[in-house]
Amino acid sequence: MSDDTTAPGDQGEPKQNPTASATLDGRPDERVDVLEDEQDARREGMDWFVLRVASNKEHAVRNTLLRKVQIEGMTNWVGRILVPTEKVKTFKGGKQKIVENKLYPGYVFVEMRLEEDGRIQQDVFFLIKETTGVGDFVGTAGRPTPLKEHEIEKMLLDSRKPDDEPALRLTFEKGTLVTINDGPFEGYEGTIDEVMPEKGEVRVLVTIFGRQAPIDVKEWQITKVDGV
Repeated sequence: MSDDTTAPGDQGEPKQNPTASATLDGRPDERVDVLEDEQDARREGMDWFVLRVASNKEHAVRNTLLRKVQIEGMTNWVGRILVPTEKVKTFKGGKQKIVENKLYPGYVFVEMRLEEDGRIQQDVFFLIKETTGVGDFVGTAGRPTPLKEHEIEKMLLDSRKPDDEPALRLTFEKGTLVTINDGPFEGYEGTIDEVMPEKGEVRVLVTIFGRQAPIDVKEWQITKVDGV
């Protein structure tokens, strides 16, 4: 956390939450950043908070915090820790590739119980602050700002288990000037008129014999014109 955040006082611990303990198994190979449909938006007495972390360290921070929470027996103060992601299909060099993208780069969502004065419990404060890659919570002076209801709903929706068949995402968009590099229209330049992700194709408007004609090609068959 940032240096201007002051450590809160300790006002005693509430009873252990066995459900939280079972969820935070702390295993790096476990998909703990997804929720099942039947899970509640928040656990009793807890709220969701946004933790700033170093770029590309989201999963490392989450896994470390999960282990530390378990080891230190703080599951009564810290609930779920999420890094919402999505799986998408892309085409590159004629080959299909499935990648997993973070929906909120640079942030980790932490479910916590605060002290009565709105501060982070002292042991939790230092546990999080001393974790490599951690910045600070969205909020001020040790009093993080809880997410609003609609923000929680969106974040949790994004954290649902992704479909087995990920959506196809194309890297081109309508209006992009491209060159066709393969097929009967190789060497032609044109403008993308329509993107068809369900097919992995785009419709390119090219000029043939002085007239524009729509040509459907696979995404891997085109490249963006340099300098455009």
